[in-house]
Amino acid sequence: MIPFNDRVDAGRQLAAALSRYRGRPDVLVLGLPRGGLPVAAVVAATLGVPLDIFLVRKVGVPGHPELAMGAVAEGGVEVLANDTIRDLDIPFSLVAQAAARERLELERRNRQYRGERPRPPIRDRTVILIDDGLATGATMEAAIVALRESRPAAIVAAAPVGARETCQRLRAVADEVVCLATPEPFTAVGLWYRNFDQTSDDEVRALLAEARAEPRPSGV
Repeated sequence: MIPFNDRVDAGRQLAAALSRYRGRPDVLVLGLPRGGLPVAAVVAATLGVPLDIFLVRKVGVPGHPELAMGAVAEGGVEVLANDTIRDLDIPFSLVAQAAARERLELERRNRQYRGERPRPPIRDRTVILIDDGLATGATMEAAIVALRESRPAAIVAAAPVGARETCQRLRAVADEVVCLATPEPFTAVGLWYRNFDQTSDDEVRALLAEARAEPRPSGV
């Protein structure tokens, strides 16, 4: 059985699991682009808390970009999947080149999505980091490591679906992990959505603009 119709449906279900955070003034929802933003937008609206974006990029295996060998995040943070790199015998020079390309894309997206708008304050806040799914978890882990430098009160890693071992591993770096479904075998995030269309830059900008334009009531 496929548990989610689309990212909006996934966001509604995830918000229900996070209902204890509803209306709390210290809570901030951060979506991981691009696919995490539609999920995060629904969660933030339902909980009645602010929404923003946290920029992180998967570093894909050469020839197999959907498979992560690491990730880069805001603040110059880099997390490598050393087991994958070793098992596939990927030369470090190729890893470094791929990471450099993703850092350039990170800078482009920062200009596209945030422009001159400052990052939201993180210190002493409870941050709910949301992606649309957790396969290797490299992007989520990089985001958590990067956010720790801003000294939040707590980091909650949340996703509608994820690989069981990934969700377990992330519990070592996040204060809490909320993952609604951990099917076995996992294979890929998109298999657990009926509609898994790619989220565009325009959609990300629209969601962020809507979130900034007016406070959204809870219970959406």
